[in-house]
Amino acid sequence: MLLAAVMVFALCACGGQTNDPQTASGEKILNVAASFAYPGLDAHKEYYGWYTSIYGVTETLFKMGDDSTAQPCLAEDAVADGKTWTVTLKDDVCFSNGEPVTAEMAARNLQRAAQVNPRFAFLADYTIAAVDETTLTITTPEISPTLKNDLASPELAILDLDNTTDFDNAPIGTGPFVVSSFEPEGTVKVARNDNYWGGDVTLDGAVFYYMQDDDTKLMAMQNGEVDCCTGVSSAAMAVFEKEPDTYRIVSVPATRLQFYILNENRLDDAVRAAVNLTVDKDAIAEYLNGTVTAAVGPFGTATAYGKVTVPATDTAGAKALLEADGYTLNADGWYEKDGKVLSLNIAYYAARSLDTLATLIQEQLRNVGIQSTLTVEEDPDSTYIATADFDLALYCMIADKSGDPFYFIDSTLRNGAYFNVGGFESSECETLIAQLRYETDPAQRAALANEIVQIAIDDNAFGYVGLFNKTTVLRPGVSGFAETCPFDFYGIDANTDKT
Repeated sequence: MLLAAVMVFALCACGGQTNDPQTASGEKILNVAASFAYPGLDAHKEYYGWYTSIYGVTETLFKMGDDSTAQPCLAEDAVADGKTWTVTLKDDVCFSNGEPVTAEMAARNLQRAAQVNPRFAFLADYTIAAVDETTLTITTPEISPTLKNDLASPELAILDLDNTTDFDNAPIGTGPFVVSSFEPEGTVKVARNDNYWGGDVTLDGAVFYYMQDDDTKLMAMQNGEVDCCTGVSSAAMAVFEKEPDTYRIVSVPATRLQFYILNENRLDDAVRAAVNLTVDKDAIAEYLNGTVTAAVGPFGTATAYGKVTVPATDTAGAKALLEADGYTLNADGWYEKDGKVLSLNIAYYAARSLDTLATLIQEQLRNVGIQSTLTVEEDPDSTYIATADFDLALYCMIADKSGDPFYFIDSTLRNGAYFNVGGFESSECETLIAQLRYETDPAQRAALANEIVQIAIDDNAFGYVGLFNKTTVLRPGVSGFAETCPFDFYGIDANTDKT
């Protein structure tokens, strides 16, 4: 109780809703609990662009929509002709200082991102050139069907490179807000951009308080210190749900996937199929109290490339498969074959609820007579992913990072892929993945992706368990905090409101 009192006092002292002088003056200021804070605001570096985007300070040529498609933002359109894309900027787009955004400036931004962010170094291999004030071309070494999606990455924000004197603390962007004060890894304040090219901005500003601890965010919401938050724990969700008149909760399946790899070099077809029939995703999602949605495949079912099917949980069917494969229940209630008990090594790391997931799966397997042991590692990439020393390996990653299925499929199902360490091989998949790499028609890309993932599901090579929900809690009258968008890198925009 003493700790709680100290935390509440600290929140009040830092300038929450009731003490903020801007709010007291009658201005419309949104107070937000932020789960992460970075040491700088240079959108091109690291993942800093995620938060300059959330703050409403920076924008990209395209943006991801609620339906996971790339939509116009600073650019009106991008059209591909073979390896060359022609990108056309919208008219009258300008930076917060009133300077126009030109095609030449946009090209220089993409080139700078390639220099300062290793994850976008591939852009250095592209020929990027301005044709005129509002048109640039991007020529890629190979056909790049997902370039428009890539250009929606928040790290590819368009900054005023000529007039920004301090990229880490005061970048000049195009968004509806400008930075008014910045504490590295601390509180960030933004104010309305009166030169916003996109029209009127509803809020006067916003304050983002760094609150990584779940209890701190909960208490800040309860005490009126903040108006909204994301990254809600299951315990906090239970509290918010009890007061529907005080809190509005919006949960949408997002892009971070909990899944497991089944080792085909150790487990035969019947055992892998039995495991997948036993793992009850709906029960797991219910236990995790709304923080995840039971997955069908690796992608959300609302996407065109998330249209696959999986067998329903069927423990009787799982037992029948094992018994047809020669397993019998021993006196202790465990399945065994040739005198050897069927025992699986479940490898996991204790983050993203994988520790809870491992325990729940172990219990579900126990209930059908499959024994298992849990092996926890601090770094899965240097241990069981590198060595393939597991029967069932748990992992969590963003499966859909840019509204396209290729990244996850190429990372998990292609021969020699980083996460294809369980022995899955399919010549049909290899052919289809090669087609997906260069296919430019979105509908055909979705069809290919569904076919590829279905092959892996039918092979029982993986188990797709849950997609983490993006859960936003808002006070009454607060709207437009990108609460219906599955991507984590959006927050306030010109239409965000607080009434």
